[in-house]
Amino acid sequence: MSANGSGSTLVSAVEVRGPNPGPDRPRVTIVGLGPSGPELTTPAVRAKLEQAEARFLRTARHPAATPWVKLGVRSFDHHYENSESFDETYRKIVEDLVRAARDSGEVVYAVPGSPAILERAVALLRADSRVEVVTMAGISFLDLVWDRLGIDPVNLGVRLVNGEEFATQAAIERGPLLVSHTWSNAILSAIKLSVEPVATTQAVICHHLGLGDEQILEVGWADLDRTIRADHLTCVYVPELARPPAYEIARVAEVVKNLRSLCPWDAKQTHQSLVRHLLEETYEAIEAIEELGEPPDIAASELLEEELGDVLCQVLFHATIANEEGLFNLADVAGALADKLIRRHPHVYAREEGASGDEISRAGAAVLANWEQQKLREKGRSSLTEGIPRTLPALAFVAKLEKKMSTVGFGLRDRLEVRAFDEALDRLTLQSADDYGELMLAIARRAVVAGHEPETALRHVARRFQEQFVQIERAAESEGGRIGELERDERMRRLHGTRSERPEV
Repeated sequence: MSANGSGSTLVSAVEVRGPNPGPDRPRVTIVGLGPSGPELTTPAVRAKLEQAEARFLRTARHPAATPWVKLGVRSFDHHYENSESFDETYRKIVEDLVRAARDSGEVVYAVPGSPAILERAVALLRADSRVEVVTMAGISFLDLVWDRLGIDPVNLGVRLVNGEEFATQAAIERGPLLVSHTWSNAILSAIKLSVEPVATTQAVICHHLGLGDEQILEVGWADLDRTIRADHLTCVYVPELARPPAYEIARVAEVVKNLRSLCPWDAKQTHQSLVRHLLEETYEAIEAIEELGEPPDIAASELLEEELGDVLCQVLFHATIANEEGLFNLADVAGALADKLIRRHPHVYAREEGASGDEISRAGAAVLANWEQQKLREKGRSSLTEGIPRTLPALAFVAKLEKKMSTVGFGLRDRLEVRAFDEALDRLTLQSADDYGELMLAIARRAVVAGHEPETALRHVARRFQEQFVQIERAAESEGGRIGELERDERMRRLHGTRSERPEV
């Protein structure tokens, strides 16, 4: 029979041997000191520590560790102070314990609470083939929580979540939840802001359980981070979340899944048949955005909420169809997006890796300067202009071309053959969006009067310029360089000296 879900086997009432026993391996015995003062440390654990020649504390900053600190037992607090991350701290602790066990044959490692609950270094040691691991259970802080709250966590189905990762771990939960690692008011604030509560949402703060200044405080959600000064002996019980962050997303995804099974019209849809609906819903969302006003009108914002929901519906249908085809699902779509956003913003997420402010600023400038080149490498594209949807309206297509080419020093003006017309535009006073709209309206009218279709004419010239640009890109790469490294005179020479056959419109 396994103990604590770790694959360990039961040795005695208090001692559990890890999954890596062996006669030639030194032993690390991990003991639990209990959740509060030394009076809750079990007699068996006290005896083991008293007998041990080599013994260590994970931290001296816990009430249960006080007697052993006075006896000179060393702690690993210096690793917390000198490491870049918690993961690095725990890996250093493991290396120190393995080294000490090799020197002494056995070491005793004392942790607050119980070794089985929220101890990352214990999990690393159990997986380490260099040592034999034995654990001696202690009273967990969970035992005090259930006692003080007067609840049975099994009957209620309480889930334990990490406060540092609350937004993701509790994304589709309704409660009840016990939130650990709420060791600062900043974490409590982040938890509070990650949920859209109703007025009745409550939380119970459990602070310093088992100590003389113990507090059990029921608070409104708005006061979660305003009531006490949180520390490593603080946790939060949430009886019910009225509206957890991703609950509604999960609910609507399930509705779409049901529609695919039960509605004849929805069941026969394909990626291709839904394309026009995606386009229509997107245009309707754009129209709703244009109607918002400044400041945003309440009725208009409600319309935008509805239209964005319609766009989301299309995303959900495509993800559901892809899941039925065994390709990907909604989680894959969201996960890939999150990974991409993190990858393309090292100037933001470098903070998690301990980068300095100057390093973050430099990273941000580099990312912004090379954004298009980074996307080109990620997607294995051969041209900066690859990936612009061919079905975009001509004006949107031209705008995309201009933005992408400008990142390497090109612009559509470089290709204009009617130079006098461009110079005449420079003399016009064009300031507002309406000014530019009036100008384009006049040009479109002139084209129609002359017997030309404005959309077709613009797309024709833009596509021709795109093909010329691609030729210049490839020529530059074949010479061992990049298009962005060409001098302006050389760019213009190649641009006006390059002609491609006119593409079909």
